Parts: sequence; C-alpha cells; structure tokens
Amino acid sequence: MPNDPSSAPFQSILAPFMDRFLQEKHACGYRYHEPTRILRRLDDFLFQEGLTSCELPRSIVQKWLAKRTHESPRTHQQRIMVVRQFSRFLLRFGYSAYVPDSTLAPREQSSFAPRILTHEEIRKLLQAVDALEPTVRSPLRHLIMPEVFRLLYGCGFRLGEVLKLRVRDVDLDQGIVTVRQGKFRKDRLVPFALSLVNRLRKYAARFENRLLDAIFFPAPNGGPFSLRTVYGLFRKLLLRCGIPHAGRGKGPRIHDIRHTLAVHTLLRWYRDGEDLDAKLPLLATYLGHQNLSGTQRYLHLTAELFPEITARVDAVFGEVIPRRIEP
Repeated sequence: MPNDPSSAPFQSILAPFMDRFLQEKHACGYRYHEPTRILRRLDDFLFQEGLTSCELPRSIVQKWLAKRTHESPRTHQQRIMVVRQFSRFLLRFGYSAYVPDSTLAPREQSSFAPRILTHEEIRKLLQAVDALEPTVRSPLRHLIMPEVFRLLYGCGFRLGEVLKLRVRDVDLDQGIVTVRQGKFRKDRLVPFALSLVNRLRKYAARFENRLLDAIFFPAPNGGPFSLRTVYGLFRKLLLRCGIPHAGRGKGPRIHDIRHTLAVHTLLRWYRDGEDLDAKLPLLATYLGHQNLSGTQRYLHLTAELFPEITARVDAVFGEVIPRRIEP
C-alpha cells in the first residue's frame, strides 16, 4: 500500500543502518512488527532533531525515551528495548551509540493467570460444539468447528495455527500435522491421536478433489476463518455450557484451551508415574515453545490446581522454578 506509513522509507541520517538492522532481525526469524513501528517513530524524531552525524547521542536518546503522559509501562519498555537493540547494532559497526539502561522503565507486572478448564468443562464444551447446526452464513460450521476445537485441545495448537492449516499440512496417513511458520517463524511436526486421525479422515472425505493448497477448515469464502469469528463462537459455547466468563481479558480465553491441554497432560503423566523431569522437554517441543521457561509455568498451574503433586514438583525441580509472588 503506497500510503501505508509502516512501509515508508526511513529518512534520518541513520536510515541505511535501520534498514540493515531490520533485515538482520527478519533473517533471524523475527517478524518484528511493533518494534518496526517504534523504530520509524524514532527515525522521525531523529530527522526532526536534525541529527547530522552517524551516531546516537545520549542527550537525544534520553529526550526521546522520556516517559509520555498516559504511556503504559509496557509501551515505554518496548521503546527502550528497541533503542537498546539498535544502539548495540550501531556499536558493532564502530559507531557511537548510547545504550539506555533496561531498568529505565519499571516492568509492568501481569496479574493474568490462564483459566484452566476442568475435564468436565472440556467434555461439555465438545458436546456443545458437536451440537452446532449449519447457518445461512456458515453452512459448514457444524462439520468444521468440532474438529477445530478437538485440535485445540487434543494437540494444544494455537488457534491461528489451526485456522491456517492447508490440505497438504494434514497427513492423515501418518497422523501428523505440519505447522508452517508458527510462532517465532518455526515449522514443527505434531503427531495426534488415532481417534482424532479417524475423525479427520471422515471430515476430509466430505470434501473431494481439493487442491493441496486449499484451506483445510475453510470459511464460507474459501479462506481461513477469522480469529474473531471463532472467538465469538467460543463465547457462545461457554454460555451454553454454563461456564462463567470473568470479563474482557480475564477468561476463559480460547487460548486457555491450549493451557488446559498442557496442565491436563502434566497431571496425567504424574498420575501415571512418569518422570516429569524427562517429560517436560517433550511437552515444550510439542507445544512449539522456544525453551523450557514457557513450559515450566504449567508446573505451577498444575500444582496450584492439584496440590497432590506439589511435593513431587519440589523434589524434581527444587528452586530451579521461582515461586509466584503474591501481590
């Protein structure tokens, strides 16, 4: 789009370095969308300030990073992070650049905790989605949505990963789903249970002669369903099941189905006497986490919901996992 400000060229004297900086980030697999917008605002500021030398002086950086009225701690921290990364990039090439302290802005403390659904609530949710009927606007939803929700819970997929699946990505002979360019731009192979394979085989049999590039769960227009559409349906299903919603941003969110799968898996492993220390990396890989830190938090959730495993978690992991600090 020619009028899209996010695609406009940089204009300050540091423009060539900003372009090269973004190329490096993208080459490393980062989408870097919001940081790019922040970098463009920094570029505008440097241009307005009349910077004439290839450097990033302390005085200009501090002026731009001054906290703005009504700016959230998170937004402020993002601006600091982008400047720190860009300044280090300049330093690598021998240019003078001030690197602001990462503690310049206090970190925003998140109080959000995912809402882990019980096994009974999951059962009710799947019953409700199975009872969906076709509508004029969505004549195939009664066929599609039961399988979408089973993939969310059965494999712990992110909703966007499921909606973007194409026919070529779902190998019903091997029972493997290929997630392409998921979070962190990583591809991964996800095996799924035979019962789910059989369900998807019956589902796929209803669609004949589909191109390999076709969306596996098509919206009425042939493209993927929007996240908003599926989330709206999820809220209606919760209401039908009598599962209370705590309000905007408090859940249950549809992403909490993924968290629920992780906690239920850990609980099943514990009750089966599995070695949690050995199993945790498997769960991290299955869910597409970059490292164990994103998976270890599920141990806390599991222990909080099922106190019976607290002693075993302590015995296995000790102080490796920090305790949640109550406000």
